[in-house]
Amino acid sequence: MRLVVVPVIRDRLGRVLLCRMSADRGVFPGQWGLPGGGVEAEETIEEALRRETREELGAELLEVRPLTFRDARLDKLLPDGSRRQLYMVFLLYECTVAPGELALNVELSAAEWVELGELARFDLNPLTVETFRSLGWLAA
Repeated sequence: MRLVVVPVIRDRLGRVLLCRMSADRGVFPGQWGLPGGGVEAEETIEEALRRETREELGAELLEVRPLTFRDARLDKLLPDGSRRQLYMVFLLYECTVAPGELALNVELSAAEWVELGELARFDLNPLTVETFRSLGWLAA
């Protein structure tokens, strides 16, 4: 089982930060979704959330509020091209980040601040669709 923290990052205008996963790795290669990653040994959930945000986006979290959780059995594409099935529990947090430019790491190929009414135009991964529908941001 893998425990994964996911920041749902919004700006002061109410836009949400979407990230496109790199095509050669991850659970949803090439699709748009939310950043995040696994909790490491001896790390608290909030420490992991802050670390993952720094590593993937080069940003510092200002506010963190528990939002919801999801779980799923998913195939993860590894950088060597192999796949591994994982049972993953996703802990989602509503967050804000300090102002500034984002610095994406190799796990992400793009990031965009998106108005809630524009979410449907993105190729969102299924778990992000489920999350946005539960929040009332996407129609069923």
